[in-house]
Amino acid sequence: MKYTWRELEPEKDAYDFSAIRQDWMFLNSKSKKLFIQLQDSSFDPTIVNVPRYLQNDGRYHGGAAKQYSIEGDDEEHAVPAGWVARRWDGAVQERFHNLLFALGREFDGKIAGINLPETAVDFGETGRLFPKGFTVEIYRDAIVTNMMVLKRAFPKSVTMQYANFMPGEWLPDKDRCYLRSVYQRARELKVGVGGPDLLPYKPGQMNHSYPLIRECAGSVPTGIAVQWGNYELKNPKTGKRVTISELLRFGSDYLRVDYLFWCTQEPYFSEELIPFFQSKR
Repeated sequence: MKYTWRELEPEKDAYDFSAIRQDWMFLNSKSKKLFIQLQDSSFDPTIVNVPRYLQNDGRYHGGAAKQYSIEGDDEEHAVPAGWVARRWDGAVQERFHNLLFALGREFDGKIAGINLPETAVDFGETGRLFPKGFTVEIYRDAIVTNMMVLKRAFPKSVTMQYANFMPGEWLPDKDRCYLRSVYQRARELKVGVGGPDLLPYKPGQMNHSYPLIRECAGSVPTGIAVQWGNYELKNPKTGKRVTISELLRFGSDYLRVDYLFWCTQEPYFSEELIPFFQSKR
C-alpha cells in the first residue's frame, strides 16, 4: 500500500498514521500482511507529495523540486512533469528521517516491510535544470543515508530501496557507478532492493536495475512492482501484450524476486490477475 509523506505528516511533527492503522487492521483480520511504500514524489505537476509546511518555510527551500519531461536533449523546452522531495537537502532530509523513526516506533515488526520510492529523478543532464544544492554525488550520498536511517528505524520489518536509475549516467555506455554503488551499499546495510515497473526485456531496465536486482537475490530481500501500464506492455519476444503468466515468470525466474507487488489497474486486475491466482489454488 502506498502512503504519501504529505498525508502522513499534515502538520509539522503532527503525524497521522490512521490510514496505515486501518489498512493493517483489515489485512490482519484476513491473516494478510501489510507492505508499505512511502511516497515523496509525483509524476503530475499539479501534485506535490511533501508536507505543506516544507513548501512554506524558507528553511526547506520549497521542500520539493520540479521534475521535467525532456524530448531528447532539448532541455530548453523541458515540460514540468512532477515533483520530488529535496532528498539531498539536509533540512528536508532531517524531517524525513523523523518521519521514518515515528513510523518505526509504531509499525516495526508489525508490518511485513517498508520501501522507499525510486531513485530516478528527471532534472536533465547538463545542470541547467538542477535544483538548488543538487549534485549527483550529493544525491547518491543522500540515498545511502536514507537507507541507513530506514534500517535503524525498522530493524525487524523488511526494508527496501527502489533503485531503478540514477542521474548523471546511462548504462552501459556512461557508467559512473552511481546506481551500482547504491546497490552495493544496500547489500552492506542488509537493506532490500527493487524497483517500479515490471517490463520484461525492456532495454533501459535490462541495462540498469534488472541485473543488479538479480545479483542481489538471496543476499537481501528483493522486489518488483507491476505498475500502472505494465499490464499493457508488448512482450518483444512474442509481439503480443504480456500475460500475467509471463510477468510472473519474468519476476520469479529471471529477477528471482522475493516480492511481486501487483497494481489494481482495471480491467486487468479483475479480469486477468484475480482469475489467474484463483486458478492456482
